[in-house]
Amino acid sequence: MAKKSPGRGPGDRLAPVLRPVRAGNGFEEALEQILQIVRLGLVPGGERLPAERELADRMGISRVTLREVLKVLQEQGLVESRRGRYGGTFVLHRDRTPGDSGEAELRRRIASVDVEDTLRFREVLEVGAAGLCAAHGLPEEGAERLRTALRATHDAPLEDYRRQDTLLHLTLAELSGSPTLMAQYAGVRASVNDLLDCIPLLVRNLEHSQAQHTALVEAVLEGDADAAREVMREHCAGTAALLRGFLT
Repeated sequence: MAKKSPGRGPGDRLAPVLRPVRAGNGFEEALEQILQIVRLGLVPGGERLPAERELADRMGISRVTLREVLKVLQEQGLVESRRGRYGGTFVLHRDRTPGDSGEAELRRRIASVDVEDTLRFREVLEVGAAGLCAAHGLPEEGAERLRTALRATHDAPLEDYRRQDTLLHLTLAELSGSPTLMAQYAGVRASVNDLLDCIPLLVRNLEHSQAQHTALVEAVLEGDADAAREVMREHCAGTAALLRGFLT
C-alpha cells in the first residue's frame, strides 16, 4: 500500500510530480516521475535529489526499486551518485552534444513527439487551470505563492529564466485544485521544455512573455476568469508560434 507523503507542504516544489505510484507499475511510474523532476528543472543541474528514503516514501515504492530507477538515470547521464558526508544523487547539467546545432537537436526530438497535439493539450490544460484559479479564487497563501513565483521570473538571470517560468506555470496548475490536471500538466510541460531547450532565448520574446505573466496573475487575483483564460490562451499561442518558427 502506498504510504502518505512525508513533509509535503503546499509550497513543495516537487508536489506537481511526486505522488504514490499505482500497484503493478512501480518501477515504470517512479522512473517517469523522476525524469519529469529533471526535465522540468524542479531540481536544477548541480543540485541534489531528495534522500532515497523520502523519494521512496513519497512514491510508495521500496528503496530497492528506487535504486534501480536511479541506476537507469545514471546510465543515461542525467544524474550521478556521490559518496561521503555531502553525498547523494545529483542532477547533472544538461549540455547539448558538442558540435550540435540547436536546430539539429530540435529536429531529433520532434521526431518522436506529435508537436501539434502536445501544444494543443498544453493550451487546454493551461487555459483551464487559469480559469479555475480565477473563478474559484485563491486563499491568501495561494495568492502569495503565485506572486512569489511571478517575482522569481522577473528576477531570474537569463540562464535560469525557463526554469522559473516552468515553476510559475506549475504553481498555477497546482493551485487549480485538480491533482489530475496538475499531473497531466507536469507531463506535457516536460515535453514542451524538451523542445524549448533547443531554441534560443530571445529578449524581445521574454519581455512580451513577462508582460503576459503579469497580466495573467493580475486577472487570476482579481477573479476575472474570462481575462485569465484569454491571456493564457494568447501566451500559449506565442510559445506555439515560436516553436513553429524554428521548425519550418
